[in-house]
Parts: sequence; structure tokens; C-alpha cells
Amino acid sequence: MNDQPDVSHRNADVVVDLREYRQSRDPAPVTFHRRELDAILRIYGRMVGEGEWRDYAIDHLKDKAVFSIFKRSGEMPLFRIEKNPKLANKQGAFSVVNVNGMVLKRGHELPQVLKVFDKVLKLIDT
Repeated sequence: MNDQPDVSHRNADVVVDLREYRQSRDPAPVTFHRRELDAILRIYGRMVGEGEWRDYAIDHLKDKAVFSIFKRSGEMPLFRIEKNPKLANKQGAFSVVNVNGMVLKRGHELPQVLKVFDKVLKLIDT
């Protein structure tokens, strides 16, 4: 008896690219690029300064990256800024989702999507 595995059924002429094999087995998670994160953190910093937001979390998942914004750390996120590359050719990879799961804005360009956080000035009669 031989302790070696039986490899007679394998095709020895097949060459596999190691990078493709690794990507197919365990794909890298989706992440925010530096410029995307800078744009998000610029708005986050402004809203923290105004006392609206207090905490955040970043999740890099297999299919999307999520920046969650909290009023208090123990609660559900007020907003989620999501990057889903599978939707890039359709509605756009970026979206802002509120606490109820409703998509507030979606698009191909992150700065355009983040404009949902720009406040509209209103005239108030005193």
C-alpha cells in the first residue's frame, strides 16, 4: 500500500493562475478608497461639530462596504452610506440609506450622493 493520494484522475497539463484561484476561493472584501473615505469623513466631521452625530462604524463585506452613522453607539444607525460595486452599471454603486431602510439617494458619484446631507436654509418668520 502506498500512503500517497491517487492523482491518476487529474489532468497534469492544466495550468492555473494562482491569483485567479485565490480570488475565486476567497474574494477580497469591498472597501472604500481613500478619496471616498475622505469625502465621507468630511461630512461626518461637520455633523459631529453640529452635535448631530456621535459615532460611526465601517464594515467591509464580500459584496459591499458600509459606513454606518450613529447618534449614540448603542442604537441602530441613523444612516448607512453603502458602496455596492455590483450596482455600478445599473443605479450606481453608492447609496445613502436611512434607519428605516429607505434609500434616500443613489448614484454613480459619491459626492453627488453625499449632497443628501447638505442642509437647506429656510426663512423663519419671528
